[in-house]
Amino acid sequence: MFLAALCLLVMGVNVWILIDHLLTIDVPPALQHPVKIWIMHYLFSVMMTWLVFTWSSLSECYHSLCSLLAKETDSVVLAVGYRKLPAYPHPFGLQDCIAASTHFLKNLKAYGVDPSRVVLCGESIGGTAVAVILQTFLGRPDLPQIRAQILIYPVLQLVNLQLPSHLQNQNTPFLTRNLYLNCLYRYLNIDSSWRDALLTGAFIPPDIWMKYKKFVGSDNIPERFRKNIQQPEFPGPFNKAAYLEVKHCLEVEISPLVADDEVIAQLPEALLVSMNWDILRDDTLLYKKRLEEQGVPVTWYNLEDGFHSGIFFFDKILSFSCGWRIINAIVSFTKSI
Repeated sequence: MFLAALCLLVMGVNVWILIDHLLTIDVPPALQHPVKIWIMHYLFSVMMTWLVFTWSSLSECYHSLCSLLAKETDSVVLAVGYRKLPAYPHPFGLQDCIAASTHFLKNLKAYGVDPSRVVLCGESIGGTAVAVILQTFLGRPDLPQIRAQILIYPVLQLVNLQLPSHLQNQNTPFLTRNLYLNCLYRYLNIDSSWRDALLTGAFIPPDIWMKYKKFVGSDNIPERFRKNIQQPEFPGPFNKAAYLEVKHCLEVEISPLVADDEVIAQLPEALLVSMNWDILRDDTLLYKKRLEEQGVPVTWYNLEDGFHSGIFFFDKILSFSCGWRIINAIVSFTKSI
């Protein structure tokens, strides 16, 4: 009886996920192999639902990617095995990344690494860590200067969640708005009841918005990425209770994009990769603008047929051309510096 009930539960949950996909998930026809992406996203959602099975497969993806990059760039690649959700919310993962990076930078000779050619690279939330670490390490005389940064569709701000890419791609694989928010709740220990305040920006005090608008306002996004988008009024009426609960979203450690100009100007040369069909696309566009305005050299690569997590799809039946193009861009950039 128990086994039968368990089988029914598993089947019921999987069917529910399938129905939800049929009703909500939108795979843009511009993406390569849209049917394959839809099926893969369904399987990904099943894995995320049964979370216990997910972490080992994700670790294997990173191992394969890092091994490939080490071989193709003839470099030493340090991959940080930081503590992850759901057991370890912020700041555990960031603290682990800072500690590992500090150790590595202080012991470059032992790893056979040229101190003048160190590059920090991060993907998605890993891109957040790289951006924060670079800002944290500025002015540290005990550490070598970082030569360059590579940010692959990073999370760089939680101030404006009504950017055009958030509106365009809220139901696009592999990072839907619901998944993005659920990860945000867990990462920052935010109750989901504050969803509307986060989305509308009602938690942002007017004086802080006046300061940050020039950094994260939708008007900073190039017109070609904003066309055919009905931009809602932002931010919504200020909610002090929401501010007290989620104000850490405004901190530089969470939203490194809003750091002061003096900090941004000291950052190293950058390769920024954005995916056109990604909820996070505009974070990269805004960061590109900030870096360039402060005189930081930027190489920008936007994949018109790219989607979130696309870098991992480079092998065998999972292969998509966008995965290989990102890898080739990283290799070319790394070899050029």
